[in-house]
Amino acid sequence: MSTPTALFQGLTPLAVRMRPSSLDEVAGQSHLLRAGSPLVTLANPDAAARAATSVILWGPPGTGKTTLAQAIARSSGRRFVELSAVTAGVRDVREVMQEALTQRDLYGQSTILFLDEIHRFTKAQQDALLPGVENGWVVLIAATTENPSFSVISPLLSRSLLLTLKPLTDADLAMLLDRAVADARGLGGAVKLGDDARDALVRLASGDARRALTALEAAASLAVPSVEEGEDDEDVTAPEPADAGEVPEITADHVAQAVDRALLRYDRQGDEHYDVISAFIKSIRGSDVDAAIHYLARMIEAGEDPRFIARRLIISAAEDIGLADPQALPIAVAAADAVQFIGMPEGRIPLAEATVYLATTAKSNAAYLAIDAAIADVRGGGFGRVPIHLRDAHYPGAKRLGHGKGYVYPHDSEIGISPQQYLPDELRGRRYYQPKALGAERDVQARLEKIRRILDGD
Repeated sequence: MSTPTALFQGLTPLAVRMRPSSLDEVAGQSHLLRAGSPLVTLANPDAAARAATSVILWGPPGTGKTTLAQAIARSSGRRFVELSAVTAGVRDVREVMQEALTQRDLYGQSTILFLDEIHRFTKAQQDALLPGVENGWVVLIAATTENPSFSVISPLLSRSLLLTLKPLTDADLAMLLDRAVADARGLGGAVKLGDDARDALVRLASGDARRALTALEAAASLAVPSVEEGEDDEDVTAPEPADAGEVPEITADHVAQAVDRALLRYDRQGDEHYDVISAFIKSIRGSDVDAAIHYLARMIEAGEDPRFIARRLIISAAEDIGLADPQALPIAVAAADAVQFIGMPEGRIPLAEATVYLATTAKSNAAYLAIDAAIADVRGGGFGRVPIHLRDAHYPGAKRLGHGKGYVYPHDSEIGISPQQYLPDELRGRRYYQPKALGAERDVQARLEKIRRILDGD
């Protein structure tokens, strides 16, 4: 199949060809690239002869860890050596250290050692890095997608700066895609990118630049009119020839074909965002676990922020389940913590676990209704002075005012409850919390009836 050579420069992937040659071309990570920041200083060629601090870059895939390391090496003029923790061993590390020492002593050239996926290194392998880092034989730039506090040894952490990379924003990704289409290193203007296609690529990328550029390259190959070589023209249905000067356009359909995935109509700031999350929560509330999982999948596939989903699960656990199942809220919170800790795509698993649990457990909104009713009373002026026997009696002069007089200490009672008034006079007898006979709240309901009779002196 014939395609314009501008689209494919040898076999080098588009994502590799478009790697920035300097920090000025890096998209996103502005919080790490301010003037005078450690990375900017490290990239300064005037500082290449001076000692520099090693850094550990922690962030999700496709956020620019390798890109930053290579851009720093190119800008600073330092020698650059790259190792992968997947394939390198202690012997490889020691050879790099020895060569770096030689280069420094004989030629005055410092070395940047970029170590990808450092979390895969064992403790012994990480120990082998220490002499070179501590003595300044190399400037280590290590990359990891896992929390370095748990995956990198303390001596190495203490000798390095830990810098956290953030997922690229939609605007960052759109800029990268437009640059790749126009740049001679990329597609060189051989195609143009439609607005719908750009939006689709951004959604599918979920903050990952590499994923966005890989999908763009595949979609571009589909957008270029071509015919099979060596076949008779009568047997081939070729596209209509383009007008002179007309450039093929990448459409959303090309993107869908390229990634073999249906494009969801989903805008993270638009109607679909609110419609799907609404359906998700209402499916949980209605105990339809299959519908809840379906809407969860739609949000995940559309690139919705998993932290947003986790927050909604926590709200659902408190609002719709409450004390009908006291374990619902801890499970939702645990899912949110898990997503924050492990990230995506693995984070989909605790999100699904929490969704299934919340959808299938007993439901009660009694606590939610109770606090809203109490707030409505307070806002409407339905409150009074705190009963005098409940007021603070610890500050000087409080007892002279009668504060605390008549208060009955509940722990002095055999049943742990003492008949006395707690609400202000204006609200005496007001009932906010009305538990339902569902799940664990059934037991609360029976116990509360007894408690209220005791408090009322019945």
